[in-house]
Amino acid sequence: MPGNNDNPLRTYERIAPFYDLLDLPFEQVRYRSLRPLLFAELNGRILDAGVGTGRNIPFYPTKAEVFGVDLSPAMLARAARRTSKSAASVRLMPMDLTRLAFQDDFFDAAVASFVFCTMPAEARLAALRELGRVVKPTARIRLLEYAAARSPFRRALARAWQPWVKWAFGASLDGDVELELSKAGLAVRNSRYVTGSIKLIEATPAQSGKA
Repeated sequence: MPGNNDNPLRTYERIAPFYDLLDLPFEQVRYRSLRPLLFAELNGRILDAGVGTGRNIPFYPTKAEVFGVDLSPAMLARAARRTSKSAASVRLMPMDLTRLAFQDDFFDAAVASFVFCTMPAEARLAALRELGRVVKPTARIRLLEYAAARSPFRRALARAWQPWVKWAFGASLDGDVELELSKAGLAVRNSRYVTGSIKLIEATPAQSGKA
């Protein structure tokens, strides 16, 4: 995953040894049950953008070829320990999401989980454009992302958690990456809350952007 606005690489190199422990309550209560939604009906060559410590790896489709990329070598080292839990073919690569080293139309699908909520606006837009570039015209791009909570109580809770989440993960709990998809040449096909503050968004390259 990318880090905070100041120095993403430094943030995640620093936090890598403790990331899974810090994230464990969120993983057990929320994230683990949501991750299979990213991969339902996907196959072929898949990009896991911002693979982090590899929490998605156990859910990769059996017959898929998955490329997991991340800015942080320390996070990737931890992800490598999870590759044995997947029947898919898995390759892990250090890479900046705003400058992906893949050719156009390379992937059949792309996913990202809680990645864009950690990125500043200009980097989000660049990374979304890159996702649109490297997937095929009919590919599905699926994102699990935090968005402004629907209930006043959850919004207040998010505000209370925000300083710690920003320090630890460089993340924002009240953004809305969905608003930037069209600017990046992507068309939203489906968007829904899967918890009170997390959205599952599916997009495809806008046809004009892939002509």
